[in-house]
Amino acid sequence: MGNQCIRIGIDLGGTKIEAIALGEGGEELARRRVATPRGDYEKTLGVIVKLVEGIEGELNARASVGIGIPGMISPATGLIKNANSTVLIGHALDKDLRQALGREIRIANDANCFAISEAVDGAATRAEVVFGVIVGTGTGGGIVVQGKVLTGPNAIAGEWGHNPLPWPRAEELPGPDCYCGKKGCIETFLSGPGMARDYLKTTGKSLDPAEIVTLASHGEEAAAACLDRYEDRMARGSPTSSTSSIPPSLCLAAACPTSSACTPTSRSSGADTSSRITWTRAWSRRGTASRAGSGARRGCGRFGKPTWIQGSEGARLKTADVGVDRFR
Repeated sequence: MGNQCIRIGIDLGGTKIEAIALGEGGEELARRRVATPRGDYEKTLGVIVKLVEGIEGELNARASVGIGIPGMISPATGLIKNANSTVLIGHALDKDLRQALGREIRIANDANCFAISEAVDGAATRAEVVFGVIVGTGTGGGIVVQGKVLTGPNAIAGEWGHNPLPWPRAEELPGPDCYCGKKGCIETFLSGPGMARDYLKTTGKSLDPAEIVTLASHGEEAAAACLDRYEDRMARGSPTSSTSSIPPSLCLAAACPTSSACTPTSRSSGADTSSRITWTRAWSRRGTASRAGSGARRGCGRFGKPTWIQGSEGARLKTADVGVDRFR
C-alpha cells in the first residue's frame, strides 16, 4: 500500500478529534477517534500528529492531510478566529501543523466542509442552495450556492451561531455569556453545553445531553421539557440564516448534542407547508463522517446522509408558532 494515494481527513471538535483515511477510490481504510485535550493547544497539536502518524504507520503510506475546524483562519492575520474551541484562537494552526508533520496542511471551517460534502454527493445533491448546520459543542453553519462554498470577506458567511436568539422570551434574557463577549447568542442555547446548561438551570442537576435525552425517552418530565425548549429555540433560530437564501435546502449535521437517542420528531419554522423549513430530531453520527471525510475528499458517499427535509414532508411534523411571513 506504500505507493497508494492516501488522504487523511480530520474533524477537530471541541469534544473529540476524529480522523479517517480514504483510498484512491474514496474507500475507508482507517478511522480513529480520541478525546480533545481541554484547554491545551500544544497537546491538541500532539494528538493530531499522533493520529496522522498512527494511521500512516498502520497503512504503511504517507498521506495528504485536511482538517475541518470549529472556526476559521482570519484573512487579515492568518490566525484562527471565531472558534468555540477557544484554545485555537490566535494560533497559526496550519503553520504549526505544517512544521510538525513536514507537509502542506489544508484547513477549512468544519461547517463549510460539511455543507460542500452534502451538496456534492450527499443529502442535498439536488439543491442549488444549501445551508449546512452543525450543532455539537458549538453551533455553526455553511452556505453552498451552485456547488461553491460562500465564505465572505471575513470568512464567516453562514456562521449563524453568534446571532442573538430571535424573539427571546423573558426567561431567556439577557441570555448566557458567550465566549465571543456577548450574551444570548444562538450557540449558547443550541449547543450541547447550552442544552446541559438549560437542564442545570431548571433542575439543579448537571447532566450531559445524551443523559438528558435518555431521561426524556423514559418520560422524565424535566428532561422532556428541556428538549421541548431546545426544539422551540431551534425553530426560532434557524430561519434567521436560511431565509437569506430562499428557497433553502437545510442539511443538519448529526454531531448534535442529543446524539442518536432522539426520536424523529421536529418543529417547523414555517406555518405554510409549501414554504416550510423543517428541522428534525432524528440525529445520528453521520455529520462527523461527512466533516472528516471532506477533509480528504468532497462528498460523504457511503458514510451516510444527514437529514434533508423540505416542502410538503413538513406537514406531518409539529409546528412552532413562527410564520414564514415574519422572515421576509
